[in-house]
Amino acid sequence: MDYIQKGTKEFKKTNLALFAAGFITFANLYSTQAVLPEFSKEFHISPAVASLSLSFATLALAISLVIFGSLSEAWGRKRLMTISIVSASVLTLAIAFSPSFEFLLALRVIQGIAFAGLPAIAMAYLGEEVEPKSLGVAMGLYISGNSVGGLAGRIIMGTMTDLFSWKVGMIFLGLLSIAISIYFVASLPTSKHFEPRKLQVKALAKSLLDHLRDPAMLCLFGIGFTLMAGFVSLYNYISFKLIDPPYSLSTTIVGWIFIIYLVGTFSSTWFGSLADRFGRQKVLISGIIIMFAGSLITLDVHLTLKIIGITIFTFGFFGTHSIASGWVSHRANHDKAQASSLYLFFYYVGSSIGGTAGGIFWSNFGWAGVVSLIAFFLLVAMLLSRFLHRFLVYE
Repeated sequence: MDYIQKGTKEFKKTNLALFAAGFITFANLYSTQAVLPEFSKEFHISPAVASLSLSFATLALAISLVIFGSLSEAWGRKRLMTISIVSASVLTLAIAFSPSFEFLLALRVIQGIAFAGLPAIAMAYLGEEVEPKSLGVAMGLYISGNSVGGLAGRIIMGTMTDLFSWKVGMIFLGLLSIAISIYFVASLPTSKHFEPRKLQVKALAKSLLDHLRDPAMLCLFGIGFTLMAGFVSLYNYISFKLIDPPYSLSTTIVGWIFIIYLVGTFSSTWFGSLADRFGRQKVLISGIIIMFAGSLITLDVHLTLKIIGITIFTFGFFGTHSIASGWVSHRANHDKAQASSLYLFFYYVGSSIGGTAGGIFWSNFGWAGVVSLIAFFLLVAMLLSRFLHRFLVYE
């Protein structure tokens, strides 16, 4: 069959389109993270409550992923991805006019549902359309779009908040996202290998349970949960740490620190290539160790060392996420969108739980408490990675 191969014009076109879609999805999803301290001040709420603007969106996303992944088996990939990114972009504009924090949270929940139409389906699309030998690189390029989007969303919001307000930042981000959505619709090739099926709830439920009965899949789902829980814990509360003495950084400078996300653009693609050459488990475990080392370095009071630690941590995270998510798509021999959606369900539930739990540890134990929580999550991820050898035969 005619699969998309690395080095072809169609490969470049496909990856640019999905890079753009991942960019705006994660720019909008994490748009509130850089301004959590502003929410605390403006709405007179605690850091943990402010973090709900992210946790509620990721939780709604997680729950909806399973539904959208199943719907795409019947309705098609590109159609649902298009609806997802366009509606999410429009909702960002609406959030800018929120009269209260409660109203903002309600819109973020709706937006979280809208976000669900892209991530799991995008990975399934790649798994179906790209030849297996090129899948690691293709998945890495898509994940890199996520990292650049997360970076851009934070920088835009941080800078606009200092120059104008967080509401102006939301308006700008929403308009930019609508423009990029139009590019996505015009550029992404139509699926060649997708075969639509009638929406049969019983059959979809059975295939969902089949994925959950696979112990290797459960390990991968757990790894996604713990990696993301640790990652969001760090990035949610590093802003609170850096705007406090002895650093006393501005919102703009803190927002630009998220340029560290660019290392994820490299590591996600590079780790994918390494996994294709040396095996997924070895590279996955190495990435977790890198994350752990980076988190420990952030304990140092010196700002330069703290930023170096965040950089190392981020490098390891995007690499390991690229391996784990690509592994799920490779492992699934049926209903790939469902398998990917289940992985992302656990991934974003980890974001919601880790993000809020991190606020509790921050309020009670300071930055050392947040790092301790991250270390716990990474220890569990390491154990799950070691268990994988019992269920798989490695290449």
